[in-house]
Amino acid sequence: MNVGVCYAEADRQSWLRLDVPEGSTIAKAIELSGLLNLYPEIDLETQKVGIFGKLAKLDAVVKDGDRIEIYRKIIADPQQVQRRRVTSE
Repeated sequence: MNVGVCYAEADRQSWLRLDVPEGSTIAKAIELSGLLNLYPEIDLETQKVGIFGKLAKLDAVVKDGDRIEIYRKIIADPQQVQRRRVTSE
């Protein structure tokens, strides 16, 4: 079964396609992807994950073609960023 696993930081991003066994969970696919080695700062205990932009639990079973996403914590209030952008223009 073919799935994608992606993670992005401000300066780099990774999107890996891999084959996982039928019945694999999100956690298993992330483990098999190797992203936890590439990005040691990923903490699946605190960071949210999803499939195609929809939040999901680590124990959710993936389907062929799914794109698993590991989300970073928001470090800036999006409304504040928008206000700063508007006032600086």
